[in-house]
Amino acid sequence: MKGHKIINDPVFGFIKIPRGLLYDIVQHPLMQRLNRINQLGLASVVYPGARHTRFQHSLGAFHLMSEAIMSLQQKGNFIFDSEAEAVEAAILMHDIGHGPFSHVLENTLISGISHEEISLLMMEQINRDFGGQLNLAIAVFKGEYPKNFLHQLISSQLDMDRLDYLRRDSFYTGVTEGNIGSARIIKMLNVVDDALVVEQKGIYSLENYLTTRRLMYWQVYLHKTAVACEKVLVNTLLRAKDLTRQGVDLFASPALKYFLENEVDAAWFATHDEALRMYENLDDSDIWSALKAWKYSHDVILSTLATDMLDRRIFKVEVCEEPVGEERIGELSKRIATMMGTSEADARRYMMSINTIQKDMYNVDDDSITILYKDGTTKDISEASELLNVQLLSKKIRKYYLCYQRFE
Repeated sequence: MKGHKIINDPVFGFIKIPRGLLYDIVQHPLMQRLNRINQLGLASVVYPGARHTRFQHSLGAFHLMSEAIMSLQQKGNFIFDSEAEAVEAAILMHDIGHGPFSHVLENTLISGISHEEISLLMMEQINRDFGGQLNLAIAVFKGEYPKNFLHQLISSQLDMDRLDYLRRDSFYTGVTEGNIGSARIIKMLNVVDDALVVEQKGIYSLENYLTTRRLMYWQVYLHKTAVACEKVLVNTLLRAKDLTRQGVDLFASPALKYFLENEVDAAWFATHDEALRMYENLDDSDIWSALKAWKYSHDVILSTLATDMLDRRIFKVEVCEEPVGEERIGELSKRIATMMGTSEADARRYMMSINTIQKDMYNVDDDSITILYKDGTTKDISEASELLNVQLLSKKIRKYYLCYQRFE
């Protein structure tokens, strides 16, 4: 018997990691890097407790995955040990490609390549380090393995990733309404025709889960203050990149400097071996240490934005039901330009941000959750639930956020 490593997790209690491949993944430097990346980016400007890391979330998702596999096996669904290990390895690594502050880098320092694609590049790297032991895990992750329900456990409406982050984010933010019954949902999982289904007894837990998700999105993930703070950071990085292009030498760690100096996109990653290595060296601390130096920059825009970030002077936000008019934008950029002594074009590019935020909570076409009845028949949750108004849940909510530098 190989034995286990036991980790005490505040959300789920003891998490057991079997020695061998799974423990080796947890110990891998690319996995350990996730200890230096906060799970919720800048949400801590609203919820100071939200300081948990992507590493903690990965362990939680792994724990739920082992529970789900056990529950499915007990119901007579045949899963080989090698398949169980592969799907557990895949969920452990599902977020490995995240950069600092979640999605902030994806449109500023790198473009045209998502963190999922970078996750795959990193998994392939770990697979090389481990002499091909992750071939099966990578196939399951990519949805290329014949048993489709294994892929659904990693990526679907009911994947272990979501079940962990809703539970965990609710725990650390203190938004207690977000506490979903993950254990009950997992106990109710089953497989019909190679697809995940939820037994009828789990309907109430599912209704709670879908409404909770909506609540967590608007209260936490898309909270207007957190969104505005993210815009400050995006604009800071844009300004730093523009200044670097103009030949200004800014303080930055070697990894951050690499992304300020180069136009890194998918093609760049494919043709520059060092790009992935540089990306792997980036975490939240690179950004914070740069901001501390940029606060004293001679460039008024960069120093204002860096100070905003460090001193929590967040952009002011107006949430509108209609798109923001050109007149309002012009008037604001004029005012900011006068206050700061910059051009209106610069005020508009860096000191404000106009965003359309929308979230579809449930899309009947992509996101159906199938309910299994005792007589073996199945129905989509939208038909099975008396409580959920799926029309309402799948309504596209669109809000327009106007964020701009405040001068009180």
